[in-house]
Amino acid sequence: MSEEILINVTNVETRIALIENGLLQEIHIERHNNRGHVGDVFKGKVVRVMPGMEAAFVDIGLDKAAFIHVSDICAVDELGYEVRLESHKAIHELVREGQQIVVQVAKDAISTKGARLTTHLTLPSRNLVYIPRSNHRGISQRLENESERERLLGQLQQCLDEEEWAGRGGFIIRTAAENASATEFKEDIRFLKRLWEKVAERIERNEGVKTVYQDVPLYMRTVRDLITPQVEKIRIDNHHSFDEIGQFLEDFIPDSATVIEHYAGARPIFDVYGIEDEINKALGRQVKLKSGGDLVIDQTEAMTTVDVNTGGYLGSRNHAETILKTNLEAATATARQLRVRNLGGIIIIDFIDMIDLEHQRQVHRTFAKALEKDRAKTSITEFSQLGLIEMTRKRTRESLGQILSTPCSVCNGRGRQKSAETVCYEIFREVLRIAKAYDNNVLLVMASQIVVDRLLDEESNTLAELEDLVAKTVKFEVEPMYTQEQFDVVLY
Repeated sequence: MSEEILINVTNVETRIALIENGLLQEIHIERHNNRGHVGDVFKGKVVRVMPGMEAAFVDIGLDKAAFIHVSDICAVDELGYEVRLESHKAIHELVREGQQIVVQVAKDAISTKGARLTTHLTLPSRNLVYIPRSNHRGISQRLENESERERLLGQLQQCLDEEEWAGRGGFIIRTAAENASATEFKEDIRFLKRLWEKVAERIERNEGVKTVYQDVPLYMRTVRDLITPQVEKIRIDNHHSFDEIGQFLEDFIPDSATVIEHYAGARPIFDVYGIEDEINKALGRQVKLKSGGDLVIDQTEAMTTVDVNTGGYLGSRNHAETILKTNLEAATATARQLRVRNLGGIIIIDFIDMIDLEHQRQVHRTFAKALEKDRAKTSITEFSQLGLIEMTRKRTRESLGQILSTPCSVCNGRGRQKSAETVCYEIFREVLRIAKAYDNNVLLVMASQIVVDRLLDEESNTLAELEDLVAKTVKFEVEPMYTQEQFDVVLY
């Protein structure tokens, strides 16, 4: 399995594409005038405590007040370190209105919801995550080799002893640390110690609502978080960013086999690799499968649904085999679409009904295997009695569609609009209402071209009957700026 990372940097946005065996797997976009805040640390002010919700709203300087639940608040001692509580405390026992509080953004503001906060601060480096307010030592669950887990945990403790780590603070070993050396761990420990000293100094120095730590730009986070032994090449089209990434690799991953290239071609880098087309496809509802089937993906406020259809695929064997083949392909395609579109929250996949339990098990195994590549935390159920698989995928940032799209001003996000026939009947009812209220002999209907055309053609007989009924003349005027649903009936 070979992976490549393409980085497109302009003065307005940064876009990252992760490609695996020639297929787009992930797309990350950060617009410079509206960058995300996940990982940023703020000194905020509690503006409202909600005992009924066991939560509080905190002003951290963003457009919307951010939200923190009681489960995300740790009690701290006089030095600012976490202390274990003997019993659960209510939100009003932990925070009060007007109180200053140091928080970190765990989830960006999405739609109408403000950012989600936590007081469990973490600072990441290449191989380690530092937890300044805890003594916890942990390791990523994605590192499954038991002997390697033991080696890394032992190595971490040894490095902390050799570095005379007198200060308190915990560490989590990241997935990227697999096969990392003691030297790499020591470099990360020293870096994180210096970083926390600066953050702590800003916390003490600043009064009021302030940003005390801001995560590095997207292209640097990409190199820090996405580079694995499978990543063979990074291509970047910005010379300044190319130099920064090269220096980062030299300083922190000197033994990396990843090749970094500066792309200076005439055509945009995303055009050359077909990424623009893939992005446009990811904004649509329908995903075509090679077998002829398709997925229909609908994202709502509450959940995302994926409907699998056979489409035009008939297969060469019996009906059950046809369904199995389509569902197996759909399982892999769905896992990829979740990553590409960055869909999170509750997700329900409606596979084509399978009677054979072994077929269900095959599809479930295929889907679970495909989800293993996902960096976001996922959890899936077995097939339900209705033939559905329910799952959750951790959501920390807006989905691709939310970043690149806005609700349609015509249909207000419904995805559909009233038919011309429906609008004509609404106009008839409005004419009746106005005719009864006013004595004018002539009424003027202003509507879109398609509605006026229907009124004067298919609905002409009904219109004549209406004029006789109200004893008034009805005239029409095409209003080019009106949508299909808009119209006005006025006195003429």
